[in-house]
Amino acid sequence: MSLPEAVDVCVVGGGQSALALGFHLRRAERERTRAGRDPLSVVLLDRRERPGGAWLDAWPSLRLFSPAGYSSLPGRLMPATGDDDNPDAAHVVDYLTDYEQRYDLDVRRPVLVAGVQETRDGLQVHTDHGDLRARAVVSATGTWDRPFWPSLPGAGVFTGRQLHTSDYRGPDDLVGARLLVLGGGNSGAQIAADLLGVADAVHWVTREPPRYLPDDVDGRVLFEVATRAVSERAAGRESAGVGSLGDIVAVPPVREARDRGDLQAEPPPVALSARGARWEDGREVELDAVVWATGFRPALGHLHELGLPRSSGHPTTIAPDGPSSAVRSADGRPLWFLGYGDWCGPASATLIGVGRPARDTAEDVVRHLDG
Repeated sequence: MSLPEAVDVCVVGGGQSALALGFHLRRAERERTRAGRDPLSVVLLDRRERPGGAWLDAWPSLRLFSPAGYSSLPGRLMPATGDDDNPDAAHVVDYLTDYEQRYDLDVRRPVLVAGVQETRDGLQVHTDHGDLRARAVVSATGTWDRPFWPSLPGAGVFTGRQLHTSDYRGPDDLVGARLLVLGGGNSGAQIAADLLGVADAVHWVTREPPRYLPDDVDGRVLFEVATRAVSERAAGRESAGVGSLGDIVAVPPVREARDRGDLQAEPPPVALSARGARWEDGREVELDAVVWATGFRPALGHLHELGLPRSSGHPTTIAPDGPSSAVRSADGRPLWFLGYGDWCGPASATLIGVGRPARDTAEDVVRHLDG
């Protein structure tokens, strides 16, 4: 497997955000060809060995928040599952594989991007398969490769197993275990529900009492609310956004466990010990494992050498003029970010939400290339 020496656009990443961007860049290429203009060379670099992005690591029971028809990338509807359930991770992997092939996207894998450096006419991308020059780079690596482990006293002395959401592959290897699941978001609720009836004990702990969205709220509603919130803030109006609805989507397994009364949240322990956890009231329990469902941070280690300025927990970015959701590095380098969350467009970390930011990013990149 080889890499080109130079390209117009290098996309770092091969998951859903990178593919959505690849679709819009492919469309821009066709338009340029019809207009008799110079071709556009684009390559996507994916560290994984096959298509699917982070969905390759998801546990079997994980389900999307919306039906297939409302969980699609631009240009291609996700096929229905054939049942009433929302798609599982395997269905998403199949969809992304077909999407990549359908639009003939130039994805090179497995390629690990080790760093990016500035050059006189663009950026130099260093990989384990050699270097390439790019007039523009779009970082679309997501967050899955950078799990967040919060500090909890005693975590270093606990002798049981500790795993993060990114390590969880289902309940089979935790049968009969005594477990602590930390995290009040969707992952924490889904993993706790997944383990009920399989583990010997499940202690689901959350900083605040869990807030469930209404049972009829799914990913479609969340995307619509997020989009409206961004528009309202851009117009200078107050908006509570998605946070006003709640934190946890009541997908069927979570809803069923909650309604049975089995999914009960506790406050976090004050510390872990060698063999368990201790609460503020003095209660102690023995544990075999701790599951940290505590979220992720943007995976941007490949950009460390650039020394990017930062604000609000992420690289400082600017948006182009007009109603665009593209975000470019504020230091003037030809570097864009896509799919890391709301700072890259409303719901841009979701299948349904990345379409518009991907389109706007592709348009902004092409404008830059055209001078």
